[in-house]
Amino acid sequence: MWFGDLFNVRVASNNQPVFLRMAATELQQSISSGGSNQGRVLSISLPAGTAFVLVSAFLVIMFLRWRRGMLGKGGDMEGETLPASLRTFTYKELRIATNNFRDKLGKGAFGSVFRGALPENTLVAVKKLEGSTQVEKQFRAEISTIGNIQHVNLVRLCGFCTEGSQRLLVYEYMSNGSLNSFLFAGSQKLLDWKTRFEIALGTARALVYLHEECRDQIIHSDIKPENILLDSDFNAKVADFGLAKLVGRDFSRVLTSMRGTRGYIAPEWIDGLAITSKADMYSFGMMLLEMISGRRNVDMSVKEHTKQYFPIWAATQIVNGNMMSVVDERIAIHADVEEVRRATLASLVCILKDENERPSMAQVILMLQGKMNPDTQQVMRSLQYLVEY
Repeated sequence: MWFGDLFNVRVASNNQPVFLRMAATELQQSISSGGSNQGRVLSISLPAGTAFVLVSAFLVIMFLRWRRGMLGKGGDMEGETLPASLRTFTYKELRIATNNFRDKLGKGAFGSVFRGALPENTLVAVKKLEGSTQVEKQFRAEISTIGNIQHVNLVRLCGFCTEGSQRLLVYEYMSNGSLNSFLFAGSQKLLDWKTRFEIALGTARALVYLHEECRDQIIHSDIKPENILLDSDFNAKVADFGLAKLVGRDFSRVLTSMRGTRGYIAPEWIDGLAITSKADMYSFGMMLLEMISGRRNVDMSVKEHTKQYFPIWAATQIVNGNMMSVVDERIAIHADVEEVRRATLASLVCILKDENERPSMAQVILMLQGKMNPDTQQVMRSLQYLVEY
């Protein structure tokens, strides 16, 4: 066992002797060869020191070769504690699984997602990160958050690949894609009110888990329809944790650079303040309004001088008692009026300017279930804030 820094055994350090532990047989042979004690020490230490240096160099080379091999196998996650459930893939395996990345499911800010099939006929979605200096950060954030947690309303991360500059993430396949493809104008398919309401509840349950039930609180930071995936039964699965922040239970807020998507970013984040899980509440409230109405909260297709900020209009209608006018006209006739009332009021309380007045996600679930009524005064304050926005 060698402790401390290496040094040249040929050079005496402050005239201190060097002691080496050797096999008794070798020591006996050295002593029997004759000579002074000093000569015997030198005859032992010099060859042994040279051998040690050579062996050390050999071990370093072998380590570097092993590490390079691990890079090729998707194992370059130095310093990370990986869950046993995650599988490492080679780039070749994923290229074959995706048919050379031909079946593109979608494209985001940090890369594209492709449909794939593993040898055991398991369908997967492979996200290929690319084109950004933030790729490594997004990659590690995804693995360190969703890779270590499981919930029925969170998309499951199956594995990853890190080979050279390639960074890929492998998820369970969601046959119905993302929520945004079913909500807005031009959507080929339409979700009825009951399905939308259940998706809202499922998303809320996922956020309760992230905010209140995980060992470290997780702030998703980018809740929007594009990041809510739907399985074959239209169950909601929250996805895309590349912007997520882990907050220890000993801390209540975290200071981080502003990120996310326009229209869903909480006011405190825009003001450069430290954020809490209430930033996710704001994003959820905006998304809930979109689910109710089938309209984007910021419609970039309308000219600036003619458009009205949709949440202002929606809040005005709700407070004035015209709640059903906010509902997507394509599904309004079959919508449950009481559920619409709960959802619209909950959405407005979620987007209050003062984060301390926003409810927790657990309280939002109670509101949606009719077990808790939001404060109407809070709704009025929400309306006033939106008018001033």
